[in-house]
Amino acid sequence: MDPITNSNSFSTLVVHLDGVDSPGSSVFDLPIQNTISARSNPRLEIRPPAIDTLTELRDTTAHEPKFLGSNSFVLVSGGTGGNAICTAFPNACYVLPVSDDGGSSSEIIRVLGGPSVGDIRSRLVRLIPPAPPSSPLNAIRTLLAYRLPHHYSERQAREEWRDIVEGRSALWNGIPTDRKETIRGFLVYFESELLKRAHKNFTFVNGSIGNYFIAAAQGFFRSLPSAIFLFSSITNSQANILPVIVTNHTVTIAAELEDGQRIVGQCDISHPVAITQAPIINVVDSDEWSPLDGLESQTRNVLFQAEGKDDYEPLSSPISRLLYINAYGIEIHPSPNPDYLSSLRTNNALVYSCGSLWTSIMPCLALQGVARAIAGSDTLRAKILLLNSENDRETAGYSAVDYIQCIARTLNTQYQHQPYGLGNAQTMYPISAFVTDLVYLKGGAVNVNVDQITIFC
Repeated sequence: MDPITNSNSFSTLVVHLDGVDSPGSSVFDLPIQNTISARSNPRLEIRPPAIDTLTELRDTTAHEPKFLGSNSFVLVSGGTGGNAICTAFPNACYVLPVSDDGGSSSEIIRVLGGPSVGDIRSRLVRLIPPAPPSSPLNAIRTLLAYRLPHHYSERQAREEWRDIVEGRSALWNGIPTDRKETIRGFLVYFESELLKRAHKNFTFVNGSIGNYFIAAAQGFFRSLPSAIFLFSSITNSQANILPVIVTNHTVTIAAELEDGQRIVGQCDISHPVAITQAPIINVVDSDEWSPLDGLESQTRNVLFQAEGKDDYEPLSSPISRLLYINAYGIEIHPSPNPDYLSSLRTNNALVYSCGSLWTSIMPCLALQGVARAIAGSDTLRAKILLLNSENDRETAGYSAVDYIQCIARTLNTQYQHQPYGLGNAQTMYPISAFVTDLVYLKGGAVNVNVDQITIFC
């Protein structure tokens, strides 16, 4: 394999995340006070191009260089790993998977169908601009970020949901009437759709109000991008968030292990949670918002708690590849969001964010046309992997080389039903077409062998 770079071109990016302002306001500006945020801008330094700089990641007090402000980014990420750093990138578009089947997303999918909105809601909330605690914008943020407690009984959760949807909850305090009635209107619509399917016994325990709002808007408009636009407009955010697949159907991923085993669903791949009933295949009724194009591996809301993520049962063998499947378990090849491919041809830097490699990053790469768009882009000057500081269930035992090779192998996989070209020829790109720079934390648990990366990859 070709090397990622050579000793004269490899540079290290140093990102200081002291907290940053989110993108500016939208056309629907809220009357918030003019305040100066105490959060400083990010600083990113490109060090001199020398191999030994890879081994250092130190603090710097330099002024913000021109690199960040003068460049545009495509950030491929999902989940909490990407959320932790997303505000460090001004002028960025965020590509997120729509295959999360944990949390309240699993319950929405079980009863109503449709694509998963959990990762998108989480990123949208994260990118709401900063506002004073007493401002209307902060009140909206509190409402849309609110989750019904996981320790509630079903009755308690339903009672609190009733207070919210009927407009009596204290969560509405401080929200202007126009925003309140817009948000509440979609929550009422969500409630009405649940009542049509009362026999499915939807549970509100651990439910996210923001998820309910986006799911209702997606169902009403029959468009996930439209739901994202509505959320962004109400929250004064100009965040450019792109679902990796634009669909009204449920999207399901599966992981094939090297021993031949297949694990279905993001939650079971990444952090399986014990359930009381065995998984079932459930092709939902035709009256749903959208047909279910994937296996439903849970029968109710998955009460996953982040604090238990580090305690996991190891996989029986490493993951060999990630694939999309339909309701019958057959591999499918969905097309990526055209705006995603377009963003790769118009921005300056591609960032593979830290986070779950196989369930947050790979769903954005294992699609037809993505490899060609990345490798053939005339504008991408850097393709940066932000390496995790430690491994998880999906990447147990991985080194930095393993991360890089998995990305290249996934992108070089041919995602079409039949081979194409003269003599069924298939194009393979070198690793350097996909990853040009590596950023990692000194002292992290993931092994980084610089010589191996630069010589054997």
